[in-house]
Amino acid sequence: MVESKRALVTGGSRGIGRAIALELAGAGYHVIVNYLSGKEAAEETLAAIRESGGSGEIIGFDVTDSKAAETAMETLLFEDAPLEILVNNAGIAADGLFIMMPESDWDKVVATTLKGFYNVTKPALKAMVPRKRGAVVSIASVAGIMGNRGQANYAAAKAGLIGASRSVASEVARLGIRVNVVAPGLIETGMIEKAPVQQIKSMIPMNRIGKPEEVAKTVRFLCSDDASYITGQVISVNGGMF
Repeated sequence: MVESKRALVTGGSRGIGRAIALELAGAGYHVIVNYLSGKEAAEETLAAIRESGGSGEIIGFDVTDSKAAETAMETLLFEDAPLEILVNNAGIAADGLFIMMPESDWDKVVATTLKGFYNVTKPALKAMVPRKRGAVVSIASVAGIMGNRGQANYAAAKAGLIGASRSVASEVARLGIRVNVVAPGLIETGMIEKAPVQQIKSMIPMNRIGKPEEVAKTVRFLCSDDASYITGQVISVNGGMF
């Protein structure tokens, strides 16, 4: 049976991506969970979706690989049910001072966020345009707005994602498609395991770390009809950091 509405979450196997997948499944979407190498984690996400009464599937492909992404998206978009939602969550970090940063660390971080955005969003939009309906939400970071010591590559990638999203939003707004960005601050995921959490908390007005579910609920709102007049915006979920 083909589901009536579908959502694709890239990098949806764990952390914020998993929370988003669960949130969208709770909103009635058939959620397609993309993963790169963590098939087991993706299967755990799918199991959690099904346990909560939702439906979904997993699909493995590298968003930075143009051919692999093209093949995967052709397969997804060939389905009878429309892809109504795309969440660009795939992203990696390779921290280090810029002056000592290997070129490979710069390239892989920027490619995952920006080439991944291009490879997945372009075909998704081509499928949404004829129906004049759809929502794209990309997950940036407070680093893309404020910058962050030791994360020049990550900040550049996320800032680029914001710029690309705003530009695309202006291009497709009249076609009934909304494109927005969510910029999380410090969130309880595996990415902060080595971060000086106590020191960072002192910089957050709310004095606590955010939860993946708090980001996911913001994404869910932006994907819903309740956000029908919101596009080209960056919503920060960061406990009050400026």
